[in-house]
Amino acid sequence: MRHPEFFDDVARIVLRDPLAELLGSAEDGLVEYGYADAVKLTGHSCPTVAGAYLMNRRALGALYRDERPERGAIRADFREAATAGVTGVIASVTTLITGATFDTGFKGIAGRFDRRQRLFFDAPIGGDLRLQRLDTGAAVDVRYQPQRVPADPALPELMPKVLAGAASEAERAEFRRLWQERVRRILLEHADDDALLSLRHVPAGA
Repeated sequence: MRHPEFFDDVARIVLRDPLAELLGSAEDGLVEYGYADAVKLTGHSCPTVAGAYLMNRRALGALYRDERPERGAIRADFREAATAGVTGVIASVTTLITGATFDTGFKGIAGRFDRRQRLFFDAPIGGDLRLQRLDTGAAVDVRYQPQRVPADPALPELMPKVLAGAASEAERAEFRRLWQERVRRILLEHADDDALLSLRHVPAGA
């Protein structure tokens, strides 16, 4: 798959997955994800997919700091319902990265490595997403506000023409360029911007 070059400039996420290590799927159980993996999963690159990737990356960094995050040992809670807005898309990316599922994941081996009952919706949390370590109980609430990185003013004018099939090839090319330029800015220029993505540590048991 050929993709915009900036996809490869986005910092990657490396986790340790004990199940992958046990079964020899990955050396030392180290599993690595990049933004392109999230794009392949969802089938597109947009501010929502970019935000989902950043939310997980920053939350895992805050939870584990200098430790390697453990895939399969993380719970994910979403404030909204699974079918509300873009929650389902963000949840899909979260499952990819953390391994957390509700009831469709791996059932485990000999009582270990169960990936079910790790992902929930309609949760009473302070952010859009909460990631929680199952070993320590520490959690982080994350809130994502993509409007902090606005689209180019020409984009809203081009979109109706593109969707209606009335745009020229030059206009379609410009639409694609402007669309991905906003995604690039979110991922590379504002990845650590607290106005775009804010984190709040939640005490264990809260």
